[in-house]
Amino acid sequence: MVSNLEGYVGSYVGALNCPSTSNNPRHRSFLSLNSSFKHQNFVVQTLSVYVSLSSSYSLCTKKRKKWCCSTFQEWRLRLSMARNLELQAFARSCYNCFFAFFFCSFQVKVFKQPNYLENFVQSTFNALTPQKVRGATLVVSGDGRYFSKDAIQIIIKMAAGNGVRRVWVGQNGLLSTPAVSAVIRERVGVDGSRATGAFILTASHNPGGPNEDFGIKYNMENGGPAPEGITDEIYENTKAIKEYLTADLPDVDITAIGVTSFGGPDGQFDVEVFDSASDYVKLMKSIFDFESIQKLLSSPKFTFCYDALHGVAGAYAKRIFVEELGAQESSLMNCVPKEDFGGGHPDPNLTYAKELVARMGLGKSNSEVEPPEFGAAADGDADRNMILGKRFFVTPSDSVSIIAANAVEAIPYFSAGLKGVARSMPTSSGLDIVAKNLNLKFFEVPTGWKFFGNLMDAGLCSICGEESFGTGSDHIREKDGIWAVLAWLSILAFKNKENLGGGELVTVEDIVRNHWATYGRHYYTRYDYENVDAGAAKELMAYLVKLQSSLGEVNEIVSGIRSDVSKVVHADEFEYKDPIDGSISKHQGIRYLFEDGSRLVFRLSGTGSEGATIRLYIEQYEKDPSKTGRDSQDALAPLVAVALGLSKMQEFTGRSAPTVIT
Repeated sequence: MVSNLEGYVGSYVGALNCPSTSNNPRHRSFLSLNSSFKHQNFVVQTLSVYVSLSSSYSLCTKKRKKWCCSTFQEWRLRLSMARNLELQAFARSCYNCFFAFFFCSFQVKVFKQPNYLENFVQSTFNALTPQKVRGATLVVSGDGRYFSKDAIQIIIKMAAGNGVRRVWVGQNGLLSTPAVSAVIRERVGVDGSRATGAFILTASHNPGGPNEDFGIKYNMENGGPAPEGITDEIYENTKAIKEYLTADLPDVDITAIGVTSFGGPDGQFDVEVFDSASDYVKLMKSIFDFESIQKLLSSPKFTFCYDALHGVAGAYAKRIFVEELGAQESSLMNCVPKEDFGGGHPDPNLTYAKELVARMGLGKSNSEVEPPEFGAAADGDADRNMILGKRFFVTPSDSVSIIAANAVEAIPYFSAGLKGVARSMPTSSGLDIVAKNLNLKFFEVPTGWKFFGNLMDAGLCSICGEESFGTGSDHIREKDGIWAVLAWLSILAFKNKENLGGGELVTVEDIVRNHWATYGRHYYTRYDYENVDAGAAKELMAYLVKLQSSLGEVNEIVSGIRSDVSKVVHADEFEYKDPIDGSISKHQGIRYLFEDGSRLVFRLSGTGSEGATIRLYIEQYEKDPSKTGRDSQDALAPLVAVALGLSKMQEFTGRSAPTVIT
């Protein structure tokens, strides 16, 4: 996600260097920094480094990432050089904000600061070519979290000030991230207009509310996130921006469908509020066989529930699952979108989707009520998903593999065949086996949906996924949670087309276990070590890289820890050369690949205010059908021991156990 932290700080740098303002009434100047800071050169330097560091990570700029890690430690020490205590406190706040930015979305109170949101929006307009702004059509909507309504009004007025011809807004400001991508790609206005981009207001799966998170990103005309060239330019703009353009317009009623027209600075300016679900539902109906899914959902043998976690998916759930597919309305859980997500954490996993997990029979307490056959959940902006069967959890890695293996026969959109498949590097290699067996093109990419988008735009990839509950296809250029649910319902409908009237139901668990019997099982887990001392984490990663130079030594260590673990045959730091644009992404994770197909992956997610987070991915491949039904943690125990021993995890970090196990 592209954020505007660097823009906010850039406004202060610009104010220090360029205090003059324009007399144009469309221009609003930024406030200058408090004059009590006498050491302005130090402030500018501190802020400039802060901006660069923040942007290096937030905008995924490869050239600055390596510099960021080494440079920040130096500037951390320079905080103590400030002679003025007020300045020292200000500089330290920059330090703390950088870390907050790297690890999570900003809180609402940060976005409410003067010129904060405006800075990012104007810097984005300035980064786009004139034809994508002046006279253009833009989409502005999001997941409905707190501050979205205010932000929409601000962006509408700035769009008018920058010469945009029209703005499309989902009713009540609601559009899921995948729906925004669909609207950009599919929607045609009554006058033939098409959107050239969108501001999406979301902080993804993070909490919402007055004291919680808010975020913003820009998507391009292909429906996908802005590429690095654009985000780099946004970053550069934020360092020099002096003013933003806006129009003095009244607020638009975004609760009522219709068109509101104004006389803007460059002629007529329209704001069209449209139904949030129609375009997306139309696209889903062109992909899936709704009639076959409807037969499944209407069968007394099949029960279903869907939890939107009070996110924007609720704006689509009733329309799709109840009105189109005939599910009972009682099967919908938490499907009323709320600004604070009902006080919950809208992250679809076994930890935060507690109500769904309990209903599906996976909670800590046993219930006498029989669980539904199928359950699913979405995150705040509906691009992530979790799939559950009765008392059975489907891992995201298994989910994308199973969808790919069954797509051609179960989903009409793919009936002509798959162009190829792709996964993020940390995701289990189950998809690799499916691709090999089905003779499909396969791609392993760094974490980040833009890499999938490049492949899709080139016609090389049909289905893709990542271990962090993201699954999607080339129908749009974002991951799509509801699409994944419909894909699973399509597979279930296909597998049960002959036995809904009689015979035993093929369940989610049956499908997964049959998949394991055919392709083998990839036992998989992730260990997160949070707030580890940054220096110790860096030393651990350096040690693992150095160790890779001698596989003989590696295998001696492995056999000394567990003699029943396979031999390491390859070790490297993952590097990806994009086959489309030739760009190279380095240092994407340290890998140890074993002879039997197992893997260990170590990634340093970044430095936090209290340290670093080390992510350890452990994958054990088992192709013997008689051994694919074991408990995951039991099956992985030997490889876990090897991972911890090989990395000297406790020796480097002082931790005897991870913070989180997924």
